[in-house]
Amino acid sequence: MRQADPRQSALVGCEQLVADYRRVRLLTERLCEPLALEDYLLQTVVEASPPRWHLAHVSWFFETFLLRPFLAGYRVFHPRFEYLFNSYYEGTGTGFWPRAERGLLSRPTVAEVYDYRRHVDLSMETLIGRWDHPDRSVIEARLAIGLNHEKQHQELLLTDIKRNFAHNPLRPAYRADLPESPRGEPDRVRFLDFAGGLVEIGASPDGFSWDNERPRHRVYLSPFALADRLVTNGEYLEFIADGGYRNPALWLADGWAWMHAQDVQSPLYWESPSESDHRAWRVMTLAGMRDLNPAEPVAHLSYYEADAFAAWAGRRLSTEAEWEHAAAGDPVEGNFVDNGWLAPRPAAAPDGSPRQLFGDCWEWTASAYLPYPGYRPAPGTLGEYNGKFMCNQMVLRGGSCATSRDHCRASYRNFFYPHDRWQFVGLRLAEDRS
Repeated sequence: MRQADPRQSALVGCEQLVADYRRVRLLTERLCEPLALEDYLLQTVVEASPPRWHLAHVSWFFETFLLRPFLAGYRVFHPRFEYLFNSYYEGTGTGFWPRAERGLLSRPTVAEVYDYRRHVDLSMETLIGRWDHPDRSVIEARLAIGLNHEKQHQELLLTDIKRNFAHNPLRPAYRADLPESPRGEPDRVRFLDFAGGLVEIGASPDGFSWDNERPRHRVYLSPFALADRLVTNGEYLEFIADGGYRNPALWLADGWAWMHAQDVQSPLYWESPSESDHRAWRVMTLAGMRDLNPAEPVAHLSYYEADAFAAWAGRRLSTEAEWEHAAAGDPVEGNFVDNGWLAPRPAAAPDGSPRQLFGDCWEWTASAYLPYPGYRPAPGTLGEYNGKFMCNQMVLRGGSCATSRDHCRASYRNFFYPHDRWQFVGLRLAEDRS
């Protein structure tokens, strides 16, 4: 029997990695195609970085963590880009340009940033193609991190563009051709029972996962029930009409103070010409302003708003362990960026199982973002990726309509501060069972 040639197998593996790299990088640039040149430079709030910065930062990541340490003779594109496009890594020793001032620079030009991407891409394909590199295993591990990092920034690109466009009184559309959801009343929410007990959560050793998803470990869950779909716009309108934003008994103290300090009376991007006519609500989308669809999942909520709604409904938010236990074994299917709708969609017809676990909206959980038992951050500067943010933030699960399908899994832990709501974030209700 003819023996497989290990060199040939390695070359085939390299070709696949190059194809994966090109596919991810191309999607980033396709997401920028609808933009005008002026849009690339815009930053209206601290959270929402300019598209130009995202394009450069993900390239900086490959340059910093792969090309400079592993490609002999690599020529850095520009010596000051390491400072301009570093996000928050203190370990590089170069510092970084302040996040709040990313939109204050007219240079480098957008054309120069695309040249930077081409420069990095050519060198990365050279590095990936070196099947016999002595650090091959490290390179492949860091490549997986870099590609998943870019997928995160693809989602941020869309949500940041939406935040920036919503600041403009013209309410411009990112893509006016995006299809609208079917309109109608949502079905009645149903609660699905879970027995709980001793269960395992966390990433399995197979496939890619972030360090904050590990190690896999056991937790005890009391019996609980989970809503079979996300909370809808129509249900949230009832909360508003019932004085939800005026009732301090529903709110955490920090949330009540935040709501008054920011004069929040509705989810982000909702607009109504009349406080007395809630049928007149309109909402900013990536397709511009549209009439609010009561059947769509409510999105762009802070943790405070999600928690207050749950209190008003006589329920609670799930813990992240409950959510993962409910999602374990389910196929990762749903409304992702791959579908091209770029907005949450109404739930499919009920079928006795949890719907919308993946896609549509990230779901706030009641769990603080903390390390799992036995967690250790990665050594070196890459250890700053997740671990140093494990304080004062809350965990979200499930992905959104701006997330790539192959970027999601049941163990994925997203995290934001309780006041953050510019992402596609919503909620699912839970309750205790005796």
